[in-house]
Amino acid sequence: MKDFVQNYINDHKHALESIPVEEVDKIISTFQRALREDRQIFVFGNGGSAANASHFITDLGKGASDFTYRRFRCLSINDNVSWITAIGNDYSYDDVFLRQLQNYARPGDIVFTMSVSGNSPNLVKAVEWCKQNQVYSIALVGAKRGKLAELADHSVTIDSVHYGRVEDCHMHICHMICYAFIEEKELQVEPK
Repeated sequence: MKDFVQNYINDHKHALESIPVEEVDKIISTFQRALREDRQIFVFGNGGSAANASHFITDLGKGASDFTYRRFRCLSINDNVSWITAIGNDYSYDDVFLRQLQNYARPGDIVFTMSVSGNSPNLVKAVEWCKQNQVYSIALVGAKRGKLAELADHSVTIDSVHYGRVEDCHMHICHMICYAFIEEKELQVEPK
């Protein structure tokens, strides 16, 4: 077991080191613009990525917002089980995010999605709608990249196909975004 644990740690370090610093910096700038322009941010994913989306929105909406001049307007759209099951039952599971965005999202808003495969049909369909409706999209994906990497306005790829390691790295990025606003004084004040 010790070899398994050590190998897992070594492989995780490699995945973590593949996070492109410049791309995360661009995402932080996008969130800074969203805060300045009072834009809505929608976050979602499936499975472990759904859990990451919920965690991220808690950290951004409560944690980071406690330190900024304006509160982030942010929502995890995978948290309303009644709405998701109604959409999935009455239309299609592929529409569970798209149909919520049709209700909420406006041009200039931001969609942030996470997917290890990059090919989840419900995520792809939502990001396609975003492209047609001037909603800026960010996708965090794994090494397979998938359709999301090509569709999204901004994508970040983790160099691994291992679900646990990729999801962990996605959460690292989410924490970096939040803690940039919590710890960096220049992000906490309204720009002049």
